[in-house]
Amino acid sequence: MAALESANFALRFGSHFTLNSNRVHPRRRFSSSFGEKFNRKTLKCSLVEQQKQEEKDVSRVFTKEENVLIDALIGIQGRGRSASPQQLQEVERAVQILEGLKGTSDPTSSNLIEGRWQLMFTTRPGTASPIQRTFVGVDSFCVFQEVYLRTDDPRVSNIVKFSDALGELKVEAVASIKDGKRILFQFDRAAFSFNFLPFKVPYPVPFRLLGDEAKGWLDTTYLSQSGNIRISRGNKGTTFVLQKETVPRQRLLSAISTGREVREAIDEFITLNQDVVKNELELLEGEWEMIWSSQVETDSWIENAANGLMGKQIVKPNGDLKFLVDILFGFKFSMTGKYARSGLNTYDISMDDAAIVAGPYGLPAEMESKFTLELLYTDDKIRITRGYNKILFVHVRVK
Repeated sequence: MAALESANFALRFGSHFTLNSNRVHPRRRFSSSFGEKFNRKTLKCSLVEQQKQEEKDVSRVFTKEENVLIDALIGIQGRGRSASPQQLQEVERAVQILEGLKGTSDPTSSNLIEGRWQLMFTTRPGTASPIQRTFVGVDSFCVFQEVYLRTDDPRVSNIVKFSDALGELKVEAVASIKDGKRILFQFDRAAFSFNFLPFKVPYPVPFRLLGDEAKGWLDTTYLSQSGNIRISRGNKGTTFVLQKETVPRQRLLSAISTGREVREAIDEFITLNQDVVKNELELLEGEWEMIWSSQVETDSWIENAANGLMGKQIVKPNGDLKFLVDILFGFKFSMTGKYARSGLNTYDISMDDAAIVAGPYGLPAEMESKFTLELLYTDDKIRITRGYNKILFVHVRVK
């Protein structure tokens, strides 16, 4: 995604657009007609079977080493902006392993590099451009790169898709192949395409006056033999991980990031993982960060914290459980208790030791919380549960 890396000019000249990522979703209407219900159910079943087959097909195109990289990306928000040092190390280690393997030789000469790629992860050097810092780290936006080198007008384009309703920004560059790995490019045009306007809005950047600032290069250091994963490094040291095909857990996390159709994504994910779900599930130890809940009505923050509706859950193998929530200025809310299996995939949770802590000091709080936790899906990276007040939760494992 070197266009985002090298476009240091992008926002320096000022953008006059304010983009709001909040979306209003119209209420869905359902017919009470039996025939329509039957047809919808039949269609859904056929789609599920099709999705299962597609998932099997997709899983076959990723190698073991590629799946290690995909797993390392799970739970990283902002395409890397909010990654912990441990997460960055795991991604970099997986990237280096792939770069050391034999992918597609001379990737710039291969047809596999052609097409639209979705940006999944990028590092953030100090030289990152304003456009990269502004758009790439916003999870509610989708970021793509189009590579078309075998045409009369070879181009590399970066696309920031704000939403289906709003539109996108497309930054284009003339491209040429230097060698088997390197693409040279020079930006020459950019425009907003808003769906509510019949014309494009030019992006206010004088490309012709920028000289070498509008130029850059992009090395493809790994291109999978299936053509579904690409690792690239730009002229300013940034690493990019891009994909053409995504797996269900990535689609689930994407839905959570954008706030669109999360429940549908959860249903799809659980349906496609029935082989796991039908077995007895364990409450796996580790630190689990909540990234989504179906909670609608909001209690006070301390009640939410006590009921596990925010922050981390630290699960220990001896039946000990801790809720931990960062407050401000080093203050944390901590609550400890116990968990015990009560059914096939259910656990009784009893929390009764709460405090506001700062370093070695703590202020006790008299609170108690009891509820049943139902495991709907879990592996060593992601967990879906139904907990307090029947609220759905998605957690990712951070340690």
